[in-house]
Amino acid sequence: MVKILIALDYMDRHEVSAADRRLLVPMLRSSDDGAATEFWRRGGQGRVIERMVRKVGLEDTAPPPAEKPGFWGYTALSARDVVRMYRYLLDEAPEGQREFVLQQLRGSTPCGTDGFDQTFGIPRAVRRPWAVKQGWSGFGETPAEPCHVRPAAWRPDLGLGRPVLHTTGVVGDRIVVVLTLHPAGTSFRTAAARITSLTRQVARV
Repeated sequence: MVKILIALDYMDRHEVSAADRRLLVPMLRSSDDGAATEFWRRGGQGRVIERMVRKVGLEDTAPPPAEKPGFWGYTALSARDVVRMYRYLLDEAPEGQREFVLQQLRGSTPCGTDGFDQTFGIPRAVRRPWAVKQGWSGFGETPAEPCHVRPAAWRPDLGLGRPVLHTTGVVGDRIVVVLTLHPAGTSFRTAAARITSLTRQVARV
């Protein structure tokens, strides 16, 4: 989800070049961490979040701690603020930014660039149309069960401790956000099954 804020901040302050698009597209579609780190660096690291907090009106979002300035994955987010972020994207973001970001989220690839499966949660629980941004950490540098047909890239493990798995996005005309934290040692397969089941329940409400 932080990658959406990174993308919006960059597009708000720059004319997007063809080279930028070659980084933005896999960052949003395939959760490419290398691309996110590059835009994070260009944007002044934590200042990216500070700007977006003010612009979007986020209340529970904060940059990484001072001792971890380069770790955008340590950004604090709440489910409520993720909903606010999507509401801003749908209702307030400039049309060009909105359509570009949603186009990439609609084209979310089955596999992330690190080899992890991205089809948990919303993609498995509900039918299209949807536009999704997934998140995961704490399952190691490489998946125990590599996803097939993945983009050729790699990201380092962020080392956040307990495994987290998040599924967020726009489903039809609704915003769906499910953030989960799992016991240490939980396998990716188990966590994916849990969040997919939970998302299916949320989607019925």
